[in-house]
Parts: sequence; C-alpha cells; structure tokens
Amino acid sequence: MAESAPRAAPQPVNLVNELINEWISELMNRRAGSARILRTETDMKQALHHLTVATGTRGLHEITAGIDSWIDLQDVRTGLLTIFCRHTSASLLIQENADPGVRTDLERYFETIAPEAPGRYVHDAEGPDDMPAHLRAALTTVQLSVPVEAGRMVLGTWQGIYVFEHRRAAHRRDIVLHLVGE
Repeated sequence: MAESAPRAAPQPVNLVNELINEWISELMNRRAGSARILRTETDMKQALHHLTVATGTRGLHEITAGIDSWIDLQDVRTGLLTIFCRHTSASLLIQENADPGVRTDLERYFETIAPEAPGRYVHDAEGPDDMPAHLRAALTTVQLSVPVEAGRMVLGTWQGIYVFEHRRAAHRRDIVLHLVGE
C-alpha cells in the first residue's frame, strides 16, 4: 500500500466546527420514541472580541449596548454568547436596567457584606479596597452565557449586562466576548 502525503493539520476553528457538527448530528439522529429527528448541515461560526470598559468609579456600569453593537456586526443569527471578565476585582451581572435604585441597593449591600475595614484582611498590598473587591467578585461571577436568537441577545425586558467594578479608582476592564452559532 502506498503511503499518502501527510495531511495538513486541521485549523482549530474548523476542527471545533467539525466536532460540534458530528456531535449534533449524533444527537439529532437518535430516535425520540417513534419519531426521527432530521438535521440539516450548518456552518457554525465563531467570533471573538475584546471590549474595553473604562469604569471610572466603583459600581455597576452597563455594557449591553456595546455588546449589542458588536453582535450586529457578526453573521450569527442563533447561538450562544459567552461574556468573560479577565479581572479578579471586577465581575459581571445581568441585572435590572430600568430603576437606578436597584444598582444603588446592590452597591450598598456589597459594601455591607465585604466592607473596607483596615486591619480586617491580610491582603492589603494594593490598598484597603482591594481585598473587599476580591470578595465581591468571588460572590458574583466573571462569566455569563446569553443565548442569541434572531441576531439579538435573549434578555428580559428590564435586563442589562453590567461590569460591576469593585475598586474605588478608575480602571480599564477587558471583557472578552465569544459568540458561537449559525
């Protein structure tokens, strides 16, 4: 048997797409009772973007519009958006965006459960607001998953996506957006 020329290494995105399509095909081809589920081939797409958010002050900073604008530029109608905050003293929230009192109450609540208190924490190398910021980030989350339908995030009527800045000083936060879909 003659040896064939070595195949080029598959591109990571193409390999991921192939694996996803194989997995979906296997799932969709299983019988559900007596009905057979049919699947058509699709081209899964991926897009990645770094959104820089200048927070200015401690508190909740809405980033929904910036994310919407980026999604509008992508050729994805149905999929899943992952939003990731690359920091340990800031976090992400999906929260009400209609009444500013909600944001005020959330900020006050986190001040009571993780207060700035000199001498209370071992870690204070970056200032008295640093360890409380780490605690607040640990109690929230740095990653969100949001479905995308008809090219828009599937959020409730009064929901917005926020960077929750836990430090007092202004920061530039790197938020990574990863969209997978078709």
